[in-house]
Amino acid sequence: MHNHNIEDWHHDHTFSQDKRRPGESRTLIVIGITAIMMTVELVAGVVYGSMALLADGLHMASHAAALSISAFAYIYARRNAHNSAFSFGTGKVNALGGFTGAILLAFFALFMGFESIVRMLNPIEIVFNQAIFVAVIGLLVNGVCVFILGGAHHGHDHTHEHEHEHNTQSDHNLKSAYLHVMADALTSILAILALLAGKYFGLIWMDPAMGIVGAILVARWSWGLLGATSAVLLDRQAPKALRDNIRKLIEANDDTRVTDLHVWSIGPEIYSAQIAVVARNTLAPADYKSLLPSSLGLVHVAIEVHVCADTADVCVTAGLME
Repeated sequence: MHNHNIEDWHHDHTFSQDKRRPGESRTLIVIGITAIMMTVELVAGVVYGSMALLADGLHMASHAAALSISAFAYIYARRNAHNSAFSFGTGKVNALGGFTGAILLAFFALFMGFESIVRMLNPIEIVFNQAIFVAVIGLLVNGVCVFILGGAHHGHDHTHEHEHEHNTQSDHNLKSAYLHVMADALTSILAILALLAGKYFGLIWMDPAMGIVGAILVARWSWGLLGATSAVLLDRQAPKALRDNIRKLIEANDDTRVTDLHVWSIGPEIYSAQIAVVARNTLAPADYKSLLPSSLGLVHVAIEVHVCADTADVCVTAGLME
């Protein structure tokens, strides 16, 4: 018989969080690009008098800060992956980074809206040609940043409901960074449209109006990301499809019923689960675990097994006895 050491039964709680994630390097590159363009747009917005351009520069400033938070979250999670103080590893640092980025999005959406209203009530002269030129450069830079981050985060949906059903695909930290550069691209487009309308049609009010439109759209993105990340941080149950699949696999034997099931996210694409089962002819917990394929993303599963005695009325109710 093989003699086991206690270490053989010890759980590893790293769950690959010590590996460098694709989003980390991409985020660091985008931070450098964003910081340079941010400085150019802030100076140009003040010199040329464009609120839309100034809002774009301020927006980039907020995103440089938010992207820095995302980068810090990646590095912190990786360096503390083996820290036993984290019960289930550092996977939730990812969601925390995304949550913080979402809050920053919300604050700057409010700031953009407020400043745009002030500028609408108190318009100032705009130097259109220079402002348009800088806004176009800003859009090109934002496009590059979207491409860089989009390579690791393509095909997602911004809606709150979609996120809950598909957060097995989500790197919330990367999503936060992606939404920030998408918001930058959006405000650049709106700034260009507003400046062109002001130059050729005299619609000066379009400049602050576009700032308000941008603020509304950014606030909506912020709300969706807040919902998705807070669900992870508060241990919201995993998507129903995953829970139903777990229940179906364990109850494949008519002799067994799942009486309690808790499945929650502990990091991008990984879940922990606590499962209670009752059966007339029980199996060992390890046998029940073997019914759950690794493709489900379950990395820390605790199974509680109860024997259903022949005389128990609950067994009849559960369908375990005739």
